[in-house]
Amino acid sequence: MAIKPKNKVSTQFSMSGMTDIVFLLLIFFMVTSTMINPNALKLLLPQSDNQVSGKRATTVSITKDLRFYIEDREVAIADLEINLQDKLMNSKEPVVSLHVDKSVPMEQVVRVMNIAKDNRYKLVLATSPVRK
Repeated sequence: MAIKPKNKVSTQFSMSGMTDIVFLLLIFFMVTSTMINPNALKLLLPQSDNQVSGKRATTVSITKDLRFYIEDREVAIADLEINLQDKLMNSKEPVVSLHVDKSVPMEQVVRVMNIAKDNRYKLVLATSPVRK
């Protein structure tokens, strides 16, 4: 006499748990990607072999038509120092990342560098990687 088990083991695979995880990951990446604030200005940066990712820095940009921006807000050159002081007032180690278009005269770059030196800000010049 053969004894048959009453409970049979199902051989089907349920994808519901896997789809839940995939959708949660999708939502996570969609939310975190909107928090990233890319530099919205179109600048043709000089190229360099050395690329360093540093601390969180305040971005100062100079476009080819000599417009100055702090982050994504346009600022007159006369007000640049005051706005930087306001923005970096509570920072322990203020870092300014300078994004300059290739065609900008060096005189304008030196003006920003002097502002950083006078206020003891660490200055980083942004470049694009060399394409090989």
